[in-house]
Amino acid sequence: MTNLATAQPQAVLAFDYLAEGYDDLFTKSLIGRAQRDVVWDVLNHTFRSGDYVLELNCGTGEDAMFLARNGVSVAAFDASEQMIRIASQRLRAEAPNALVRFSQLPIELIHEIRTERQFDGAFSNFSGLNCVADLNQTAEDLATLMLPGAPFVVCLSTRFCISEMIWFLLRGKLRTAFRRCSGRTAAKVGEFVVDVYYPTLRQVRKSFSPAFAMRSCVGIGVTVPPSYLEPWIRKHPKLLNIMRAIDRVLSNCRGFRVLGDHMLLRFERVQR
Repeated sequence: MTNLATAQPQAVLAFDYLAEGYDDLFTKSLIGRAQRDVVWDVLNHTFRSGDYVLELNCGTGEDAMFLARNGVSVAAFDASEQMIRIASQRLRAEAPNALVRFSQLPIELIHEIRTERQFDGAFSNFSGLNCVADLNQTAEDLATLMLPGAPFVVCLSTRFCISEMIWFLLRGKLRTAFRRCSGRTAAKVGEFVVDVYYPTLRQVRKSFSPAFAMRSCVGIGVTVPPSYLEPWIRKHPKLLNIMRAIDRVLSNCRGFRVLGDHMLLRFERVQR
């Protein structure tokens, strides 16, 4: 069992708790698919066949196996033992020859990774870094593992999610509507309480500087709602298609790209 002293113990337990049903809850959901398709499009344009890539908070392995299908070799890590167990089971069943290795390790301990060569790139999908208190340390640790010029793609929950605000305001839940706005909240997952951080785009850029320079920012879920609205969106599938079309227009607009459920940032490791 990995030493998780520097990670959030409650977060690790929460994701262990979610692991068994995570694919049904998010990976296979209409909203999850809509949001992930945007991420995959960026990954497709970022990583090439033959690249050796590091994945942080890999969950059940959906993204790692997608990259492997495109000839990318992936070293994938997650703090949750149960997420790694399910990812490994999926790998054996779905893609036993894929160039993927799953290991349990929290983001806070990535300085312990031992690799024969530096990574050609790295990525972190769907808010794993929102559970990390010190992004400055993460950036410093990550920089030592990556080649100069290597890309780092990260998908973070935003501080201001307009669709979330509107949904809860219409239901009279004022406090919930603005829960992200302070930059930090305590999320209840089953019986566990997880500290979640919502840095602004400026704060993320500052945390990853000077080792990384931001090259692009894309909004994820500007009008496509957060995943907890899946039961509602399943009643309105045509509306989801309209929302996806609107997202394609707004996701690169400076004023809108940080107002969705997530923001997808592409950094480049800078030679110092």
